[in-house]
Amino acid sequence: MTLAFLMPLTVFGANFIIVLIVLIWLLSGDYKNKFYEISSNKFLLASIFFYLIHILGLIWTSDISWGLKILHKMWYFILLLPILYTIVQRDYIKYYVTLFLLAISFTEIVSYLLWFELIEPFKIVRIPNSLSLMVMRGGDLQYMVNNPTPFMSHVSYNPILTVAIYLVYHEIFLNKKLDKIKFFFYSFFAVTMTFNMFITGGRAGQVMYFGMLAILIFQFFNSDKIKSLFAMLILIPGIFFGAYHTSDLFKYRVDLVAQNIQEYELNKNTSVGKRISYAKNSWDLISDSPIIGVGTGDFPSEFKRISIKNKNYEGTITTNPHNMYSLILVQLGLVGLISFLSIFYFQVKLALVSKNLFIRDMGITLPLLYLLIMFSDSYLLGHFTSLVFIFFSSFLYKNFEEN
Repeated sequence: MTLAFLMPLTVFGANFIIVLIVLIWLLSGDYKNKFYEISSNKFLLASIFFYLIHILGLIWTSDISWGLKILHKMWYFILLLPILYTIVQRDYIKYYVTLFLLAISFTEIVSYLLWFELIEPFKIVRIPNSLSLMVMRGGDLQYMVNNPTPFMSHVSYNPILTVAIYLVYHEIFLNKKLDKIKFFFYSFFAVTMTFNMFITGGRAGQVMYFGMLAILIFQFFNSDKIKSLFAMLILIPGIFFGAYHTSDLFKYRVDLVAQNIQEYELNKNTSVGKRISYAKNSWDLISDSPIIGVGTGDFPSEFKRISIKNKNYEGTITTNPHNMYSLILVQLGLVGLISFLSIFYFQVKLALVSKNLFIRDMGITLPLLYLLIMFSDSYLLGHFTSLVFIFFSSFLYKNFEEN
């Protein structure tokens, strides 16, 4: 349960708990029952197989060193996920969720303290011609005042905040047994978290938020397509334009996307421009080796080669095309992509048969949100977002009746 609280707050703290969990599990014996429990779940097998394909991809890769780094980034799939799956308990699910929400609430409070400038940002670095103060931590530049994400970058913060907001919204709108006190607290944090979503700068997380709203509306109206569509057409544009006209940062980031697209041919060296170039170059690599890709470790070198060939010098050096699907297709081709998508297929399939409303709804929402946001970045390679995905998956797709 400690992991549920620490994972959105600290890399060191979460990793320390993970190491303890793994060591205790490895030394606790009962390996036969653990193996049976793991091998009887198709979602877990799909996750393990996806990792094993990356190991196999080392055979036809030239850069073994980078391939090993990719394997290191993905070890949660082969070890942590199966281990957590065997130790989570149904009676503790409410505590897992509560501790996660407490951690996000704490993060949100610190975010507001920074935003209102009631506390000082850590190690301030002033950037000329920048809209905001920045902070240097671990070699990364992060917004702290105008984009207050205290414990992680906005790239990770907004998607994780979206998951938390969904959990809160789901309790408010779909939990018929919620008492008045809990309803008040959940409603309060629903408002503050939603506002916090638009004073921070994670555009992909904000897109994920609107996707989450669409899913929640569909769940609320129990799959009634007409009512769901009508509610979406009112709520989603209403929240979008409300945020656009009240949050300077949100307005700036939205306008910047349009500007980057319009000026792409004149200036490719922008956030959106680079993503467009990454997509074009990645597609050329995919076309050259569509079935098995270039290998687990060859994305950086192959991407540099194709960028120079295409005379796209702004994007010659990158290890991440900011699109999980492009990365997998380049590395492992259609074989890798099919294996990857099978993970989400089995997640949805297992969720649909659950008799528990929360497990069913959250079990469907989690993979759909990640499938959406991974068009923007490789979110299952990032520490915070991949750990949240792994942690929730460990109990959402466990058949507690059989175990």
